[in-house]
Amino acid sequence: MSLYDAVTRINPEAVRIADVMETGAAGLGIEVTRLANGCRLIDAGVRATGSLSAGRLYALACLGGLGRVEIGTRALGPVVFPEARVAIDAPAVACLGSQYAGWKVQAGQFFAMGSGPARAVRAAEPLYERWPLRARADASVLLLETDRLPGVEVAEVVAAACGLPPRALTLVAASTGSLAGTFQVAARSVETALHKLAELGFDVGTIISGAGTCPVAPGLPDTLQAIGRTNDAVLYGAEVVLWTRCEDAAIESILDRVPSCASREHGRLFYDLFRMHGDFYRIDPLLFSPARVTFVNSSTGRVFAAGRIDEATLLRSFGLADGG
Repeated sequence: MSLYDAVTRINPEAVRIADVMETGAAGLGIEVTRLANGCRLIDAGVRATGSLSAGRLYALACLGGLGRVEIGTRALGPVVFPEARVAIDAPAVACLGSQYAGWKVQAGQFFAMGSGPARAVRAAEPLYERWPLRARADASVLLLETDRLPGVEVAEVVAAACGLPPRALTLVAASTGSLAGTFQVAARSVETALHKLAELGFDVGTIISGAGTCPVAPGLPDTLQAIGRTNDAVLYGAEVVLWTRCEDAAIESILDRVPSCASREHGRLFYDLFRMHGDFYRIDPLLFSPARVTFVNSSTGRVFAAGRIDEATLLRSFGLADGG
């Protein structure tokens, strides 16, 4: 799939997925309404109970439909947790151009982190200057990580930023600690790896495909604690494999800095780090990575790997440090 073809697909595919969510709302445990300005609002886990299946569709819409998202299980100490499994083609478009939570949506007292193909329509983030990921669309979807449902004012702000009428916009909302919310974060294993690689100066355009797994953290009603657990799930439990076409030296030059264990703050719970620093942006940026990363270089046939799963820290994060 060419970069152009991938970019043109993410908005119509996400709208199609939102249509599936609306049609199957009752079975998914979600609620669908229309705001006064015509914007479609899907509550996947704010007031609605949601479900793992709702989380799977949320994650798939974040990717603009460019991949597969499946639900599995992961043994962790004495218990078994759900696991998010993703397989992604055109990962630069799917992960950086669409899935990455790069839009800070603010309107009045409302705040949320926005993901999905509407980001590529707005194209206001620096990464859209670095890579040709801008998209045009007649209708679009923005997925919001928030503990409040957006209203008309939010829809107006988002629609205006995308140059669309509100009736052409779908907003999907889920809180971090909800079932859909924790699942969609776990489905970001490959996206987290690509974002880290981009920050390290690696040419993400050489990545052909990616696949990853990550345990789904137990949900919590407290937003900051839920953010802590979902981040820990990725930092200490996510595994990613990336297929590339590049020089071996390009991989070797960054390999040891890719997994989360490259950080001096590795082994600390994310919630504790946030309380210590008081700001996400003061946490060591090298920490924001999957636990283990493998590169398969199809140009040379060589395989490279770095990092490790840290089950002990996951057990502490998930409230199971004593094994019970």
